[in-house]
Amino acid sequence: MMVVASMWDWMRRHPWRAAAWLLVVVLALASLRVCAAQPRLDRDWVDNLAVMPKVQTTEAGFALDGVVDWSYTKDGPATKTVGDFAAAYADLRNVWFMVEPQPGGDYAAHTLVLFEFAGDRIVGLTVEARLEKGETYDAVAGVFNKFELAYVWASARDLLTRRVTFLDKDVYVYPLRLDAQQKVDFLKALIDQTVDVSTQPRFYNTFTSNCTNELAKVAKLDWHYSWVLTGYSPQRLFELTLIPGETFEAAKAGALMKREIASWNDLPREDFDRALMTELRKRYGD
Repeated sequence: MMVVASMWDWMRRHPWRAAAWLLVVVLALASLRVCAAQPRLDRDWVDNLAVMPKVQTTEAGFALDGVVDWSYTKDGPATKTVGDFAAAYADLRNVWFMVEPQPGGDYAAHTLVLFEFAGDRIVGLTVEARLEKGETYDAVAGVFNKFELAYVWASARDLLTRRVTFLDKDVYVYPLRLDAQQKVDFLKALIDQTVDVSTQPRFYNTFTSNCTNELAKVAKLDWHYSWVLTGYSPQRLFELTLIPGETFEAAKAGALMKREIASWNDLPREDFDRALMTELRKRYGD
């Protein structure tokens, strides 16, 4: 009791020192938790993040078994289809960068990529914090190995209507200015990463392994704060001349597609892809 009383007296006389020591203890405990945690592949995941595809590759192309293709109403998923996608690398036409601004400030957004192939065929990749059932995303918890990392491949319809129809978010779709080899190299690198993450689990990290900097690392872009404050990532890509336009403001205005995506909500996957590409060609050309 005397020891406790003495400690209490010291804390009353030195409140700032006591607070500092408390902070050290909390950080030490958090560090122990981070070091002790092990990523896994077999948790009870939320349905929309449960599937990472099985991948087959050849020198000429690739095949994905496990491509999410849900449809949505404003109340949630209407259908929960999972299919496949296969293509030749030679048929890759364009890469598109999608941005979904998040509430709370210009600094926050979710980003993903869409790959366009000959015949108006599209498949997309979203890098996610893989939530378990009952979990919600938290950026602070994401620093401390709270969530695993997921590479989820999905149809354009799934990725875009989920955000516009169900979540009622704005969606911007920007073209990426890449040459033919850069497009193929980017796709191949992300396919390789998908294989790695789906067989050797890793943790998501808000600072170092989020939806945007996973893409930036694969693209071998130098570090920039916008890979963490992801809402600024399209402006950074514009500064790097990877997004075309006279000004960034004009590029952003031309990329907004919420109204159009909402109007295509009930289209089948193939018709959705065709409608999306028709609209993008009107805006950007072939």
